[in-house]
Amino acid sequence: MINALWAGMFLIAAVTALIQTLCGNTDAFNLIVSAIFKSTQTAVEISIGLIGILSFWLGILKLVEETGIAGKISEKLTPLFRVIMNDVPDNSPAISTVVLNMAANFLGLDNAATPTGLKAMEQLQKHNPQKDTASDAQILFMILNSSSITFIPITIFMYRAQMGASRPTDVFIPILLATSMSTFVGFLSVAIKQRIPLTNKTLRKWLLGFVFIISLFAGGFYLIDSEKRLAVSAMLGNTLLFLLICTVISAAVYKRVKCYEVFVDGAKEGFDVAIRILPYLLAMLAAIGVFRAAGILDLLTDGIKYLCICCGGSGQFADALPTALMKPLSGSGARAMMIETMQTFGADSFAAFCASVIQGSTETTFYVLTVYFGAVNISKTRYALKYALWADFAGIIAAIAVSYLFYRP
Repeated sequence: MINALWAGMFLIAAVTALIQTLCGNTDAFNLIVSAIFKSTQTAVEISIGLIGILSFWLGILKLVEETGIAGKISEKLTPLFRVIMNDVPDNSPAISTVVLNMAANFLGLDNAATPTGLKAMEQLQKHNPQKDTASDAQILFMILNSSSITFIPITIFMYRAQMGASRPTDVFIPILLATSMSTFVGFLSVAIKQRIPLTNKTLRKWLLGFVFIISLFAGGFYLIDSEKRLAVSAMLGNTLLFLLICTVISAAVYKRVKCYEVFVDGAKEGFDVAIRILPYLLAMLAAIGVFRAAGILDLLTDGIKYLCICCGGSGQFADALPTALMKPLSGSGARAMMIETMQTFGADSFAAFCASVIQGSTETTFYVLTVYFGAVNISKTRYALKYALWADFAGIIAAIAVSYLFYRP
């Protein structure tokens, strides 16, 4: 699908530019070609600029793995997953692998999350009586991955800093609230479908705790003066991030881990990761640049704005919608849309703020579904896609709502 989408953006832009040329706009193709050059240059600048901060966090995350913090979280979550995946035997290694994957997602350990996710899907497949059809446990696991809560959205902070945002972490609390809504809706809808016992003591405790913490965040920030919400979000985000760094380093010292050497070992991956991002970023930024230069993206967002205004609402969020539309299809595409929005409207604009929150609200549904089910040769995914998209929709609506609540120019 992403192949057709990428090619289609170029071809539609070409047809549009041709029509404009025939109508007398001789600059149409000049603007498109200029957009390609500008986009490719931007992609290189962003990738190179990410090396430093990316290396730093990969070093910290390596310490998280070596100190056993991810393992501790895994231990705490295991009783919960034994309840919600009741068609998996208690002694199955799949439970611990699933929990390890969720802990890695929670901490932002992308490099660890995908391999453990694929391994968990393979282990769940051993308990699946119909090998070509997704089991209940596999569907639940896939949806939790596609809507997973990431407590530390480091990559979004990095891109905002790279694009010149005055407070890159001011989206911390809005993203946490939006992604929590996505996960809650995704889990609850699947739980009802699969008749998971929501009255179970362990599950009820986790659900009530989850709702309480999110409500505390939401209610607390609602009571704060609207002029100060963004500043408090940035302050809290920065404080928690630095406390996390200090906690990880303290744990490394306590465990007698060679913290400097382990950090450097993890940081070495930063350059490779930044270079690996470049081709995807370049491809999508070029396509989006062409699409916007042809006037199609502006036409789409202006149409949505007009409809919102006609209905008595605000159409500001429409400028961030390209990220929302791309998010379920392609992570790199949505990231490129977010960056392109920052370029066009400014990193501190409402559109860029909203696009950043949308980017952090959910995972890439079609990618997760294709990779995870494809790895175990499952062709019949049953209701997985429908419920995953429903969770995406809830996350995106929540992202737009909290953006209005928090953003101040």
